[in-house]
Parts: sequence; structure tokens; C-alpha cells
Amino acid sequence: MLVIKLFGIDSATHSTNLLGWTCLPLFPRQKSVLGSRLFSVTLQSEPSIEMIAPGVWDGSQPSPLTLQIDFPDAGWEYLKPESEENRTDHEEPPRECLKHIAKLSQKKSPLLLSEEKRRYLWFYRLYCNNENSSLPLVLGSAPGWDEGTVSEMHAILRRWTFSHPLEALGLLTSRFPDQDVREVAVQQLDTLLTDELLDCLPQLVQAVKFEWNLESPLVELLLRRSLQSIRVAHRLYWLLRDAQGEAYFKSWYQELLAALQFCAGEALNEELSKEQKLVKLLGDIGEKVKSASDPQRKDVLKKEIGSVEEFFKDIKTCHLPLNPALCIKGVDRDACSYFTSNASPLKITFINANPMGKNISVIFKAGDDLRQDMLALQIIQVMDNAWLQEGLDMQMITYGCLSTGRAQGFIEMVPDAVTLAKIHLHSGLIGPLKENTIKKWFSQHNHLKEDYEKALRNFFYSCAGWCVVTFILGVCDRHNDNIMLTKSGHMFHIDFGKFLGHAQTFGGIKRDRAPFIFTSEMEYFITEGGKNTQHFQDFVELCCRAYNVVRKHSQLILSLLEMMLHAGLPELRGIEDLKYVHNNLRPQDTDLEATSHFTKKIKESLECFPVKLNNLIHTLAQMPALSLAKPAPQTLLQESCILNKTRTIQRVTILGFSKTHSNLYLMEVTSSDNRRSLTKKSFEQFYRLHSQMQKQFSSLALPEFPHWWHLPFTDSDHKRIRDLSHYVEQVLRGSYEIANSDCVLSFFLSEHIQPTPEDSPFVDPGENSPDKSPKVQLLMTYEDSKLTILVKHLKNIHLPDGSVPSAHVEIYLLPHPSEVRRKKTKCVPKCTNPTYNEIVVYDEVLGLQGHVLMLIVKSKTVFVGAVNIQLCSVPLNEEKWYPLGNSII
Repeated sequence: MLVIKLFGIDSATHSTNLLGWTCLPLFPRQKSVLGSRLFSVTLQSEPSIEMIAPGVWDGSQPSPLTLQIDFPDAGWEYLKPESEENRTDHEEPPRECLKHIAKLSQKKSPLLLSEEKRRYLWFYRLYCNNENSSLPLVLGSAPGWDEGTVSEMHAILRRWTFSHPLEALGLLTSRFPDQDVREVAVQQLDTLLTDELLDCLPQLVQAVKFEWNLESPLVELLLRRSLQSIRVAHRLYWLLRDAQGEAYFKSWYQELLAALQFCAGEALNEELSKEQKLVKLLGDIGEKVKSASDPQRKDVLKKEIGSVEEFFKDIKTCHLPLNPALCIKGVDRDACSYFTSNASPLKITFINANPMGKNISVIFKAGDDLRQDMLALQIIQVMDNAWLQEGLDMQMITYGCLSTGRAQGFIEMVPDAVTLAKIHLHSGLIGPLKENTIKKWFSQHNHLKEDYEKALRNFFYSCAGWCVVTFILGVCDRHNDNIMLTKSGHMFHIDFGKFLGHAQTFGGIKRDRAPFIFTSEMEYFITEGGKNTQHFQDFVELCCRAYNVVRKHSQLILSLLEMMLHAGLPELRGIEDLKYVHNNLRPQDTDLEATSHFTKKIKESLECFPVKLNNLIHTLAQMPALSLAKPAPQTLLQESCILNKTRTIQRVTILGFSKTHSNLYLMEVTSSDNRRSLTKKSFEQFYRLHSQMQKQFSSLALPEFPHWWHLPFTDSDHKRIRDLSHYVEQVLRGSYEIANSDCVLSFFLSEHIQPTPEDSPFVDPGENSPDKSPKVQLLMTYEDSKLTILVKHLKNIHLPDGSVPSAHVEIYLLPHPSEVRRKKTKCVPKCTNPTYNEIVVYDEVLGLQGHVLMLIVKSKTVFVGAVNIQLCSVPLNEEKWYPLGNSII
């Protein structure tokens, strides 16, 4: 590429300023430029050197300044370099060399390698293969583009076996202008299924920037696959539309869009035209609503929605730009509104053209750049696909997001989802500081045992999934307004305007202090109020497993991000951003090391009080607005009950006293759909319910409550059960308003008897009966005279007096050549089922035969339990529970 810059010298200050620039390929179509040529000079700011490519500026475009250049006939002729044959007479490298190659390859991108390390990798290129390295890394380590090096690159290219077609993505970055390299990459990507191609389509559109011309294999691939799939054509259309706002390469994207429309045919073009008109209409409405004063916005929206109604009268139906599978035929005027945030995004509800389908609600934003949200959600979807391929369903909700132009676009609305901030608000002023807020909310919306268990399970998995993805991507600006929950238990995050660790600061202090959002109220729900602390161990295991699955796909994630470095995203601009994600993925770590690392991050997040403080601030900020719009709840019981009024209780039968709690009545509740659940209540709770109804329904007649003084001194228990049963029947058969009130439904349906360990969705199916004996879980590996022990969990540990210990684990290797034999973990305070996931390493262990591992559990200095393990009989690389004895031998 030849770059020509025009400078001007300020006569007063004598400083030199760039006035304009232009560039061109010196050898287009493998021939040198000849004769006199005219080039328009752009007055735009100069792009980075990596972006200098044939399409960066179209010299034929009109501009205020034109440059004439005369190119002499140099007599040059293009000769394609001959590829060198692979040398087969090389010696096998030392084992240490192969280990070093594998270590360097953990960097995954040549951008993350120093010049010295690239030289090393290139020197041993003949020993690199798809098992210990990747092709983008090896070719990206080449020292230059001289004839000999290019020939060697082509030889490696010919012999390389790709482990997966997506490995070739890294060959389409700006580092590889060579056409043969790019053609091989395209050949690999052409073998992808349509779904796989869609997952990396935004990156392929970016890769067009670094093609030598638009008659390239990559462009041909995009157009051909668009003809084979309407989904590809539709997505490509909107990506190219969005790219019209690019500062550079604009004319190339215009030509590519024209080529796509030419190939697409009349019917598809007509459909895309309708979608474009709809987007323009919504954009105009958004701008008018945003510019109107607060009191007028509602009226402006109602008036302007008329233009959308007129649009549908003319065109009848239109496909939704966000999802071409959805066809819409109108707009529900009454369901449309706007949000009160800075950009005043619109909530638009479309009428589904499918008579069996529900209406479709979307958010249309004008004034916000959604490309970063699109990228974050794309990477999250890639991670979710990786989990699903491993048979791990993390119950992730990834909503649709589409940028339709500079600073505008659609966001899918997830039905029945509410922000954590609203849930906190319903728990009163200090809702964010309470432990039981989330648990109580789910109890109120899942009255039956099976619904509650399903919600708990969905939350358990989705919370773990979002902990992993938000940690890896460094998602910031996390608070209770951008964490959402559904009644079915799914948790998900929204708003990815801050990611890759670019946290907001206040007074020089980062607002995001935790690695990710996992608070004590989330732990409280997962452990069912601390009753099942084993669930926390299961949660940690799930998080670490999900983390290690994603780490296997580090190459793909880093390639997808690297290909977007020149997309103009506000927070993905350079190598430091790639390094941030690489450091969070930790591809150089073993699974054991990564497990230990992520466990520490879970504990850091759990102990981070500023997260709760941040949530409290956001809740307080919303209170004035919400208190005006909504009357204050009369009582705490009413305050948190958001129940479906149509649900009624058919019958309540008091079965007798609970076997485990003699002061609680065991009741069977039958709802209107004949589903049954069990609950326990005390006489005092019945009395409080009666008092609550007296306050709430002061104008209605209530049945008489059977107070204790009404009961005879003989046979009082049975008499009380009979009288309470009669009282409950009168309440349920009496006033419809009382029987279906929030407080009555909440009393009988919101608190279920918790499932037994056998029924728990988290307990290992192999454990048929609850085992209360103390145990320790270990995982051991042995390689190159190094014994590695991962101390995972303890279970069912107590102090001699039965109280809860603050335990740590001490490990001794016997016999051991070194004097330092004892190694210990950190202490976990006040827990019967503590989690550690800490690594203990013993070097210079020449063999396992004859060695014993002595493990002692203590609470400070008090003995808790111990076990001796003969290492020669230990199953390596497997997790195993070992029983703890009550003495040291």
C-alpha cells in the first residue's frame, strides 16, 4: 500500500499539521500502476496503520482536494513465489522444546506474543501442529513477507490439518494480507453449517476490510451462502446497513450491499425495503419523543404511533428485523410506551400475523450504540453453545439485539421478567440489604412444591452461567437495575455498555469492586436459607465446570474479539482489551488451577459488601418516582405478595401435627387445578393471619377465630385441629374477596415444605440416602515427580460439642525428603460443609509407593477429623470422597 499525506505548515507557529491523505495499492490485480492518475484526498483523520488496506478510502470519490500522480513504467513483473517443500530430515526436538511450544501457544493470538517469543515459535515451526499450536499463531509469528518467508508459510499452509474450521477465523485478520492464506481460511469456513456461520457473521463482515478487492473468495462466500439461506441474507443485510456508518471502508460496504440486493431477488428485496421503512419510522418517532418535554412525551408517542398504523395499512405484513421468522401485521397502540432513561427508548408491541401467536414486544433505541451489546451477546451465545455441546444446559436467556444503523436498533423483551431492583423495592427501604429477598419473591410466585423446585434449579444453573460469562468478559456497571429474573427462576443480565473491565469510577474509585455479581441473598436462595449448605458446594462445582468448558474455546473467543478490534467499538480498541479477556480465560492453567482460581473469585464476590451498597443506592434513586406512581403497601405481608388473582384454593385439610415440629400443623393444600402441596403453620401464624384480615377487610364479616380460651382443658389438641379446620373452611367458602386475597393465598401457598435430600435437584443421584458422616473430597494428580492435591470440600463436620467449626485442612506427606512437610488451606468460618478448592503441591516425589498422605481437619487448634491415605492405591485424576476418622493415627 502506498500512503500519501499532505501537510501544511502554520506560518505563525511553524508547526506541521496533516491536511489530508490518500492511499492505493501499488500492484492492483498483480500489475504495477502505470501513467498519470487522479486521486481524491480525504480530509478525515488518518486511520491506524493496521487499517491501511485497499478499501479504506475510495480515491475515486469526490472530495475538495484532488491529487495527480505520474507513475513511471518500472518494468516490474509479478511472479508468484514457489512454495518450498517440507523438509523431512529434521531431528526430533527435545521434549522441553515441545513443552515450550505448547506454553507459547496458550497465548492463542500472535498479538499477545512478544517479538522474541514469535521468533522462537517461528524457529520451531516445523514441530508445530494442531495438537500443540494453531495455524494463525504459527503464521502470525513469521518475521516478514519476503519471498522465502512467504514460500515457507505456503508450505506450512498446505500440510496443516485444522482441528476445527473455526480455527481459520484468525487467518482473516489484518495481520494476513496474503491471498493464498485468506483463500484457505475461506475454504475452511465454507464447511460450516448455517448456524455456525451465523455465529461469526459480524466478524466476517469486518474481515472484508482487509481483502485485496471485492472479487475475493470471502465476498463470494458471503453472497453464495446468502443465496442458500434467508437467515444469512437477512443478517448480512442489516450488518451491511449498520456498516454504512463506518468512518472508513464506506464505499466497499455500499458496493457489497448493492451486490447482495442484486443477488437477493425481487421478493426478498421488497421485504427488506419494508423493514427499512419500519426502522426509519420508529427512528423518527424515537427522536420526537426524546426531544419532547416530559409532560408531552406520552401524547407525542400516541400521536406518532398513528404513522406506524398507516404503514401497516399500506403493506399489510412485515417481518421483524430482529427475527425474520416473526411476521407482524400491526401495532398495539395501548401497549406501546417509553422508558424514562436518558435515551427514552420506546417499548413497541406488534400484533403477530400468526393468529395463534402472541403479540411481540420489543425495545427500539435511538441514541444508543447497540453494537457492543450485540458483540457481548454473541460471545455469550458462543459460550452457551459450548456448554450445550458438553451436555451442560445452563438455562441461559440470551435475548435478541440488532443494531440497524448508527446509534439505533432493536432489543428483544423477555416476557414476565422483572429487574432485581423492583424485587428489592417490594421488600422495603432496605430490600437490597436483606438476605431473604430473592427467596421470598420466588416463594410467592411458585406456590406448588414442583414449581418452586424448578425455579430453584433454573436459578441455580442460570446464576452460575452468568457468573462465568460476566467474569470472562469483564462486564461492568452491574447493579440491580440490569439484572433480571423471571418467575420460572431464570436470571440474566442486560446492558453491556461497559465491558472488558472498563469500570465506571467515582472519585477515582471503581464502582464495580466484585469480580462478578454473586451476593449473599443469591446464596441464601440456593442454600434454601442456609438449610442445605451442600447446595453451595454444588454451585461452586457447577461454576468451575462451566468455566473450564469455556476455557477450551479460548482460541475462538479471542479470535472473535480480535476481528472486531477495528469495528470502532468504544471499549474494544487494542491489545490491552484482548489481554484482559485472555487473563480471565487463563488458557495456560490446568483445570485444577482454574478451578481454584474461580473458587476464589466466587468467595471474593460473595464477601463484597459494596455491591449491596450500590444496589441500595439504585433502589433509593427509584423510590421517589415509584412512590408517586404506586400507593405504599399497607403491610409487609401485602407488600411482597404479587399473586395471580384468578388462582383459588379448592380445599385445605389439616392432617395433624408435624412429626418433626410438634407445634406445627401439617396441612395439605389442594388448588383449583387439583394440584396438591404440603405446608406447615403454627397456631400463632394462624392468629397473625386472622389479625391481618381484620385490618385489611374491616368492612367485611370474618369467621370467629378459635382462641385458646375457647378450648376445653381435655383433649385440647384434637379440639383445636377440628376448630381450626372449621375456621379455614369458613374463610375459603366465605367472601370471594377474602378467599382470593393476597394474604390468604400467600399464607397457604407461598411456603412449601422443603424437599428431602433424596428429592433435591442438586444431590448426586448416586447418593440414595443422606449420609451424615464427615468426609473430605480430594482430587490428586501425579506427573514428573510432582504430586498435586486439590482440596475440594468437607462435608458434615462438627466440633466435639456438636457446634459449627471454622475449619482448615492440614496435609502431611509421609515420609518426605524435605523438612517442610505440612501444608494447610485457609480457614472457612462457621460452616459444616466448607468449600476450599485449594491446591497443594509436593515436588520431588520420586514415586507414590510407600508414601502416606495424612490429612487433619482442625477448627483453630481443636481437632475435627483426620484420615490417612495410602497414595499407591489412590485413583489419580478423579474426585473422591474420603471418610474422616475421629483420631490421628
